[in-house]
Amino acid sequence: MDPSSSYAMQRLIAMKDQFDISFACDTDYLGLMNPNQYLSVAIEYLLENRTGWEKTAAIGKTVVTTQHIDRIAKKMNRKLYEVPVGFKWFVEGLIEGTLCFGERSAGATFARINGKVWTTDKDGYIPALLSAEITAKRGRDPGTLYHELTKEFGESFYQRVEMKSTPEQKEKLKNINITQIKNKNLAGEKIEHIISNAPANNAPIGGIKVSTKNGWFAARPSGTEAIQKIYAESFKWGTHASNCRRSATHHQPSIKCKKSKGEKKIMNLRPAAHKLIEEMKSLFSRQRF
Repeated sequence: MDPSSSYAMQRLIAMKDQFDISFACDTDYLGLMNPNQYLSVAIEYLLENRTGWEKTAAIGKTVVTTQHIDRIAKKMNRKLYEVPVGFKWFVEGLIEGTLCFGERSAGATFARINGKVWTTDKDGYIPALLSAEITAKRGRDPGTLYHELTKEFGESFYQRVEMKSTPEQKEKLKNINITQIKNKNLAGEKIEHIISNAPANNAPIGGIKVSTKNGWFAARPSGTEAIQKIYAESFKWGTHASNCRRSATHHQPSIKCKKSKGEKKIMNLRPAAHKLIEEMKSLFSRQRF
């Protein structure tokens, strides 16, 4: 069965209300709980309830995962270990005990109750079993708990899209130079970070990530398919989108890029939730960097 097929999974969706907890892959496509939302609930629960974990053990996440995790880690005084996409970046830390959690593409693993390593690859079983533990102990399902989290940490609007890409286009994106970006603002907010290397280990992320206080976008080529992946997250929905539309109309915010021959290109951005993702699709289809 192809778990990403909306047709193949219809029987599970039809049965989901018969059970307290239902599991599936690619649930963001199927009407079950979004993986980023569940990761946020799981991390918050684990940090509160795994008292045997070392206080110095960090939370591992990739650069394209929700920043809800960042906010939860900060509140609970946990170090964040942010790396490129790839579970290999967590292996050493999980074995040594310097990491208590690691995730990739919404798959995750975490330490045993005593803080020791369980597995050094993402494991679907223990996050699924954890959801049952969370529901039993807190008396509410993870979906309800996520909505409670948004009252404290804000509501996240996250999207990911994929675009066909030639090998030449993928290579350009992979080697983009962040010094080419001249704009200081994004969606009416000051740009705080522009990176092409991960904060935790300085390893290349194979693309670019641009962040403001309340949102970010990232783009990188797939390592296995002829596509590019564009990610975006906003913690300001209506007002953010409205500000972006006004800025696009009246101020024409742009990112200016220089080609190697000195030719300037202007890439218009309207980065807020769905507006951001649509503009980023257009941007990277033109490959103007």
